[in-house]
Amino acid sequence: MTGIKLIEGGVCAAQGFTGAGIHCGVRKNRTKRDLALILSSVPASAAAVYTTNLVKGAPLEVTKKHLENGLARAVICNSGNANTCNADGIEIAEATCALLASELGIAPEDVVVASTGVIGQRLSLEPFKTGIPELCKALGPNSHDVGEAIMTTDTKLKEIAAEFTAGGKTCRLGGIAKGSGMIHPNMATMLVFLTTDCAVSPEMLQKALSTDVQETFNMVSVDGDTSTNDMVAILANGLAGNAEISSEGEDFENFMRALNTVTVHLCRCIAGDGEGATKLLECRVTGALDKAAAKTAARGVICSSLLKAAMFGADANWGRVLCAIGYSGAKVDIGKVGVAFRSRAGTVRVCEMGAGIPFSEEEAKAVLSEDEIEILVSLGDGEASATAWGCDLTYDYVKINGDYRT
Repeated sequence: MTGIKLIEGGVCAAQGFTGAGIHCGVRKNRTKRDLALILSSVPASAAAVYTTNLVKGAPLEVTKKHLENGLARAVICNSGNANTCNADGIEIAEATCALLASELGIAPEDVVVASTGVIGQRLSLEPFKTGIPELCKALGPNSHDVGEAIMTTDTKLKEIAAEFTAGGKTCRLGGIAKGSGMIHPNMATMLVFLTTDCAVSPEMLQKALSTDVQETFNMVSVDGDTSTNDMVAILANGLAGNAEISSEGEDFENFMRALNTVTVHLCRCIAGDGEGATKLLECRVTGALDKAAAKTAARGVICSSLLKAAMFGADANWGRVLCAIGYSGAKVDIGKVGVAFRSRAGTVRVCEMGAGIPFSEEEAKAVLSEDEIEILVSLGDGEASATAWGCDLTYDYVKINGDYRT
């Protein structure tokens, strides 16, 4: 994308941000990091979006309160325990912030706190008491460690950073994410932490994030379950030296493009690393009557368990695409719909004007045997388009979730 350059560094790529990830004892497995920290050297504008699940993790409630003033300095997150549906959950989350604040010499209200893992198990404060001093000592350009420490059933590290220009200054924006199961479009969809040295007012930062997630994280689905602890948070510390972005304009548009570059990459990472997944699915809908119809149709396709199972088996069962569009609620004339499958192995058209057309099953099998598959849907009703991401449904998904607590 013009003007945007991908770089190394993840959440530590932007000036003034450091990170750390250690094992503190929340998880029994000593080989897995379970406590992560991101720190800005100066106060930063902050914004976040949260799960719409009525059952919310205690850390989300504390973070919402802390971000009422639009400012933050640090993000702390544990994995292995969601701190959800616990009588003392709020107390534990607040105490965690207080412990970190005391160690760093900042205000507890300047801490974003998050947890991920098993729901309904009490979270002890003891691992934080012993772990936070060690965590703070480990601070450095350690985005990899931070990313590993927030993982649960993830099998791959998810991070990215990009460089762009705002106000004539070079700015950087990086991010990490965790998400493999309980992923379904209904903001939020996972844990994502973003950092930038671009100067952006809290109001415009919230506007940028809230707008972007509608086209990115809200368009990802792995299994149809909306988590209790989902959060996407972003900190902007202004150390790039640009004039603060406080209104719409060219600089805000550049920032939005950089943000979207990072979030789309993380969406693809999350969808491709769905629990038990072997394939990344991307549904591109074009020719919709309006944006709402395009998004509804794309999400309908990507959420279909039958289609996901067919993709696992490399079966070009295109009728499942039309079926999903039909019950999605999108305003569509099924008699105009076209469907094709595309991957590195080629493209095979399977449906035109709502009806099947002759195609080679052998070619289709080859196309659908790749690890990244595009499902191309043309609606023929208008000019609007949308993209959604997901993964195939495999035997391993059931195995993983059949004994998740062990």
